[in-house]
Amino acid sequence: MTGLMVCVAVLAAASVFGLLHKRWNGRLTVRGRDGETRLSAAELGQALGERATLVQFSSAFCQPCRATRRTLADVAGMVEGVAHVELDAEANLELVRGLRILRTPTVLVLDADGRVVRRASGQPRKADVIAALGAAI
Repeated sequence: MTGLMVCVAVLAAASVFGLLHKRWNGRLTVRGRDGETRLSAAELGQALGERATLVQFSSAFCQPCRATRRTLADVAGMVEGVAHVELDAEANLELVRGLRILRTPTVLVLDADGRVVRRASGQPRKADVIAALGAAI
């Protein structure tokens, strides 16, 4: 009987974790100190967009990173003055640590001054990226 109760408890905990993970994965949000963080063209290695910049941290064998790359490139192509910058997380470890990036893909939405307006860990939806650009522009 005790084994059955443990099994039910583990299944319940795993279900709750799965639902929470699904809900928050790829969601563009504002985190604590993100509004104070600014990134420059020198740190990114590319020029910032005139109106906003979509920064993507990726890794070599990340499947969701490929889909995120296509989504962000589509949005940057649709909205004038928006740039898409993709950075390899392994090659930019200091920046990754400084921004507290824990997984790939991580997307940062920057305004024209390079201030972090929104952040997503995981693959964001196209509509969410467009809505986040509204906060940056």
